[in-house]
Amino acid sequence: MMAEVMQFILIKDQKKIPIKRAEIVKHVLKEHRHIYPKVIDRVTQTFEQVFGLKLLEIDTKNHVYILINKLEPVPADVCSTNPKMGLLFVILSVIFMKGGVVKESVVWNTLKKLRVEQGEKHEDFGDVKKLITEEFVRQKNLEYVRIPHTDPPEHEFRWGLRAEKEVSKMKMLQFVSQLHDQDPQSWSQQYKQATAGPSSQRPQNM
Repeated sequence: MMAEVMQFILIKDQKKIPIKRAEIVKHVLKEHRHIYPKVIDRVTQTFEQVFGLKLLEIDTKNHVYILINKLEPVPADVCSTNPKMGLLFVILSVIFMKGGVVKESVVWNTLKKLRVEQGEKHEDFGDVKKLITEEFVRQKNLEYVRIPHTDPPEHEFRWGLRAEKEVSKMKMLQFVSQLHDQDPQSWSQQYKQATAGPSSQRPQNM
Protein backbone atom coordinates (compact mmCIF):
# COMPACT_ATOMS: atom_id res chain seq x y z
CA MET A 1 0.00 0.00 0.00
CA MET A 2 2.84 2.38 0.87
CA ALA A 3 4.59 1.63 -2.44
CA GLU A 4 1.39 2.36 -4.38
CA VAL A 5 0.95 5.70 -2.60
CA MET A 6 4.57 6.64 -3.33
CA GLN A 7 4.14 5.73 -7.00
CA PHE A 8 0.95 7.83 -7.21
CA ILE A 9 2.74 10.82 -5.67
CA LEU A 10 5.75 10.47 -7.99
CA ILE A 11 3.51 10.34 -11.07
CA LYS A 12 1.67 13.48 -9.93
CA ASP A 13 4.96 15.20 -9.19
CA GLN A 14 6.20 14.73 -12.77
CA LYS A 15 3.91 17.64 -13.68
CA LYS A 16 4.66 19.40 -10.38
CA ILE A 17 0.96 19.29 -9.47
CA PRO A 18 0.10 19.53 -5.74
CA ILE A 19 -1.20 16.22 -4.36
CA LYS A 20 -4.42 16.09 -2.35
CA ARG A 21 -5.22 13.62 0.42
CA ALA A 22 -8.65 13.09 -1.14
CA GLU A 23 -7.02 11.90 -4.39
CA ILE A 24 -4.74 9.45 -2.57
CA VAL A 25 -7.72 8.00 -0.71
CA LYS A 26 -9.90 7.84 -3.81
CA HIS A 27 -7.38 6.34 -6.24
CA VAL A 28 -5.10 4.28 -3.99
CA LEU A 29 -6.30 3.55 -0.46
CA LYS A 30 -10.02 3.31 -1.29
CA GLU A 31 -11.68 1.22 1.43
CA HIS A 32 -8.49 1.36 3.50
CA ARG A 33 -8.83 5.10 4.12
CA HIS A 34 -8.64 4.54 7.89
CA ILE A 35 -4.92 3.70 7.66
CA TYR A 36 -4.09 6.96 5.80
CA PRO A 37 -2.22 8.65 8.71
CA LYS A 38 0.00 5.60 9.23
CA VAL A 39 0.70 5.18 5.50
CA ILE A 40 1.47 8.86 4.88
CA ASP A 41 3.89 8.92 7.86
CA ARG A 42 5.83 5.98 6.43
CA VAL A 43 5.72 7.44 2.91
CA THR A 44 7.08 10.76 4.18
CA GLN A 45 9.87 9.00 6.10
CA THR A 46 10.85 6.82 3.11
CA PHE A 47 10.92 9.75 0.67
CA GLU A 48 13.22 11.63 3.04
CA GLN A 49 15.59 8.81 4.00
CA VAL A 50 15.82 6.94 0.69
CA PHE A 51 15.28 9.58 -2.00
CA GLY A 52 16.28 12.83 -0.27
CA LEU A 53 12.82 14.22 -1.03
CA LYS A 54 10.49 15.97 1.38
CA LEU A 55 6.71 15.55 1.24
CA LEU A 56 5.59 18.98 2.43
CA GLU A 57 2.02 19.70 3.52
CA ILE A 58 1.28 23.19 2.18
CA ASP A 59 -2.40 23.24 3.15
CA THR A 60 -3.14 21.59 6.51
CA LYS A 61 -6.88 22.26 6.28
CA ASN A 62 -7.40 20.47 2.95
CA HIS A 63 -4.30 18.23 3.27
CA VAL A 64 -2.48 19.26 0.11
CA TYR A 65 1.15 18.24 -0.43
CA ILE A 66 4.08 18.99 -2.73
CA LEU A 67 7.24 16.94 -3.16
CA ILE A 68 10.42 18.99 -2.93
CA ASN A 69 14.10 18.22 -3.39
CA LYS A 70 15.90 18.37 -0.04
CA LEU A 71 19.38 17.63 -1.29
CA GLU A 72 20.15 20.32 -3.85
CA PRO A 73 18.60 23.66 -4.80
CA VAL A 74 17.74 24.28 -8.43
CA PRO A 75 21.09 25.18 -10.06
CA ALA A 76 21.56 28.15 -12.37
CA ASP A 77 22.72 25.94 -15.23
CA VAL A 78 19.25 24.34 -15.37
CA CYS A 79 18.40 27.11 -17.86
CA SER A 80 20.35 25.42 -20.64
CA THR A 81 18.90 21.94 -20.11
CA ASN A 82 15.25 22.75 -19.37
CA PRO A 83 13.83 25.82 -21.17
CA LYS A 84 10.72 26.06 -18.95
CA MET A 85 12.80 25.96 -15.79
CA GLY A 86 15.09 28.54 -17.36
CA LEU A 87 12.12 30.85 -17.98
CA LEU A 88 10.90 30.32 -14.42
CA PHE A 89 14.40 31.07 -13.11
CA VAL A 90 14.45 34.40 -14.99
CA ILE A 91 11.05 35.38 -13.54
CA LEU A 92 12.04 34.38 -10.00
CA SER A 93 15.25 36.39 -10.30
CA VAL A 94 13.32 39.49 -11.42
CA ILE A 95 10.94 39.15 -8.46
CA PHE A 96 13.80 38.59 -6.02
CA MET A 97 15.92 41.50 -7.23
CA LYS A 98 12.88 43.83 -7.19
CA GLY A 99 12.15 43.17 -3.52
CA GLY A 100 9.90 40.12 -3.56
CA VAL A 101 6.91 41.39 -5.52
CA VAL A 102 6.58 42.86 -9.03
CA LYS A 103 3.79 44.01 -11.27
CA GLU A 104 2.93 41.72 -14.16
CA SER A 105 3.96 44.43 -16.65
CA VAL A 106 7.54 44.37 -15.28
CA VAL A 107 7.80 40.64 -15.95
CA TRP A 108 6.50 40.96 -19.52
CA ASN A 109 8.82 43.89 -20.26
CA THR A 110 11.77 41.79 -19.08
CA LEU A 111 10.73 38.77 -21.14
CA LYS A 112 10.18 40.98 -24.19
CA LYS A 113 13.92 41.74 -24.14
CA LEU A 114 14.46 37.97 -24.38
CA ARG A 115 12.06 37.84 -27.36
CA VAL A 116 9.34 36.11 -25.35
CA GLU A 117 5.98 37.79 -26.02
CA GLN A 118 2.82 37.00 -24.05
CA GLY A 119 0.56 37.03 -27.11
CA GLU A 120 2.66 34.75 -29.31
CA LYS A 121 3.05 30.98 -29.55
CA HIS A 122 6.60 30.20 -28.49
CA GLU A 123 8.62 27.30 -29.91
CA ASP A 124 9.68 26.00 -26.46
CA PHE A 125 6.95 27.33 -24.17
CA GLY A 126 3.78 27.26 -26.28
CA ASP A 127 1.23 29.68 -24.80
CA VAL A 128 3.59 31.73 -22.62
CA LYS A 129 0.91 33.60 -20.67
CA LYS A 130 -0.86 30.35 -19.82
CA LEU A 131 2.43 28.73 -18.81
CA ILE A 132 3.36 31.57 -16.45
CA THR A 133 -0.01 32.57 -14.98
CA GLU A 134 -1.56 29.07 -14.81
CA GLU A 135 0.99 26.23 -14.95
CA PHE A 136 3.71 27.85 -12.82
CA VAL A 137 1.02 29.02 -10.38
CA ARG A 138 -0.59 25.56 -10.18
CA GLN A 139 2.84 24.09 -9.48
CA LYS A 140 3.23 26.58 -6.59
CA ASN A 141 6.34 28.09 -8.19
CA LEU A 142 4.66 31.49 -8.56
CA GLU A 143 1.85 33.43 -6.92
CA TYR A 144 -0.24 35.55 -9.30
CA VAL A 145 -2.41 37.99 -7.37
CA ARG A 146 -4.78 40.73 -8.46
CA ILE A 147 -3.84 44.16 -7.12
CA PRO A 148 -6.87 45.57 -5.23
CA HIS A 149 -8.80 48.54 -6.60
CA THR A 150 -7.23 48.48 -10.07
CA ASP A 151 -9.37 49.17 -13.11
CA PRO A 152 -8.61 47.68 -15.55
CA PRO A 153 -7.41 44.80 -13.34
CA GLU A 154 -3.65 44.59 -12.70
CA HIS A 155 -1.76 41.66 -11.22
CA GLU A 156 1.51 41.10 -9.42
CA PHE A 157 3.86 38.13 -9.06
CA ARG A 158 5.54 36.69 -5.97
CA TRP A 159 7.53 33.54 -5.30
CA GLY A 160 5.33 30.49 -4.70
CA LEU A 161 5.74 28.02 -1.84
CA ARG A 162 7.60 25.47 -3.97
CA ALA A 163 10.14 28.05 -5.16
CA GLU A 164 10.65 29.21 -1.57
CA LYS A 165 11.57 25.66 -0.56
CA GLU A 166 13.53 24.55 -3.63
CA VAL A 167 15.37 27.55 -5.04
CA SER A 168 18.53 28.91 -3.40
CA LYS A 169 18.37 32.72 -3.21
CA MET A 170 22.14 32.84 -2.80
CA LYS A 171 22.72 30.87 -6.02
CA MET A 172 20.30 33.19 -7.75
CA LEU A 173 22.10 36.28 -6.45
CA GLN A 174 25.45 34.83 -7.56
CA PHE A 175 23.98 34.20 -11.01
CA VAL A 176 22.74 37.80 -11.32
CA SER A 177 26.06 39.10 -9.99
CA GLN A 178 27.94 37.22 -12.71
CA LEU A 179 25.69 38.72 -15.38
CA HIS A 180 26.47 42.23 -14.10
CA ASP A 181 30.10 41.45 -13.25
CA GLN A 182 29.60 42.61 -9.66
CA ASP A 183 30.06 41.21 -6.19
CA PRO A 184 26.87 39.68 -4.65
CA GLN A 185 27.25 42.01 -1.65
CA SER A 186 26.76 44.99 -3.99
CA TRP A 187 23.04 44.31 -3.54
CA SER A 188 22.92 44.65 0.25
CA GLN A 189 19.16 44.05 0.65
CA GLN A 190 19.15 40.93 -1.51
CA TYR A 191 22.38 39.64 0.05
CA LYS A 192 20.87 40.03 3.51
CA GLN A 193 17.77 38.10 2.47
CA ALA A 194 19.83 35.39 0.72
CA THR A 195 21.89 34.77 3.85
CA ALA A 196 18.93 34.94 6.25
CA GLY A 197 17.31 31.91 7.83
CA PRO A 198 14.14 30.21 6.51
CA SER A 199 11.88 32.40 8.64
CA SER A 200 13.06 35.46 6.72
CA GLN A 201 12.71 34.00 3.26
CA ARG A 202 9.15 35.01 2.33
CA PRO A 203 9.16 38.23 0.27
CA GLN A 204 7.72 41.25 2.01
CA ASN A 205 5.40 43.88 0.58
CA MET A 206 7.41 46.77 -0.86
